[in-house]
Amino acid sequence: MNDFLQTYGFLIATMMQAGLLGLSLYFPLQAGQLSLASPGFYSVGGYAAAILLTNPAFAGLRDTLGNGVFPLTWLAGAVLGGLLGVIVGVPALRLRGIYLALATIAFVEILRVVALNLTVTGGAVGIFGIPQAFGFQDRWQYIFLFLPLLLLTMLFARQLERSRVGRALRAIREDELAADAMGVPPTQYKVLAFVIGAVLAGLVGAMSAPFLNTWNAKQGTFDASITILAAVLIGGSRNVWGPVVGGALLAAVPEVLRFLTDWRLVINGLVLVVASLYLPQGIVGALERLGRPRPPQRPAPGPVSAAEVKS
Repeated sequence: MNDFLQTYGFLIATMMQAGLLGLSLYFPLQAGQLSLASPGFYSVGGYAAAILLTNPAFAGLRDTLGNGVFPLTWLAGAVLGGLLGVIVGVPALRLRGIYLALATIAFVEILRVVALNLTVTGGAVGIFGIPQAFGFQDRWQYIFLFLPLLLLTMLFARQLERSRVGRALRAIREDELAADAMGVPPTQYKVLAFVIGAVLAGLVGAMSAPFLNTWNAKQGTFDASITILAAVLIGGSRNVWGPVVGGALLAAVPEVLRFLTDWRLVINGLVLVVASLYLPQGIVGALERLGRPRPPQRPAPGPVSAAEVKS
């Protein structure tokens, strides 16, 4: 078992991390909002953790708290993600569809450029030498952090879907005007879904900074936005398992096909194309359709005789 974890543990942890980032996009999609801002919140959370764990200004805090500084970094990443979610979400969620997607892409790019030009973030080089969480010796041990968070997030998403808030989000997704006419305030619920995704992305970023041991502006880019969106679409955006399956698949395929060198990127692209064309509801959606019993078919009417026509 130890040999297996030494070989594949990092990949498994990366798959869980990708699933969590997919879920951060899943919440805004529940309200019908195509937001691509998750990498920005993820990047901010990671920078918060990296600065707290490496900046000499916080050396006294680290000495006082010991390993307790790591939960503090998680809290900082989640809070910063949530605050930015409110600041960006209130004006941006007045937009819809492709316009909202463009606005959130602009937000990600603004954060990237700001990070490249700040001294505290390490500029273009970034922040190196981030200590491992709780003194972990191997990176597969981050499974013990990502797995509980993944399970708790999925449980939260399930409970949210069954709650009054979840029903309101579905109503807004299906017909915003009708939901507003029925007394459901669209802006309030859309901002709530947006902030939930932002908090999760910031928290994952704070956990990921020690996991990756380095943090720079490449963590929050337009490419990362598209990758997370592709994971949700491939897995399925209408089921909580969809982002997890899609994120795990996109994280695993390049590693599994590493022996194909440059061809693995071509095959990775083919997976995206095939899934988009033949699995419009995603992998999980397709499996759900296969698992449903087919409705009974009515027998075809027989031929009509001439006497029946005359009568």
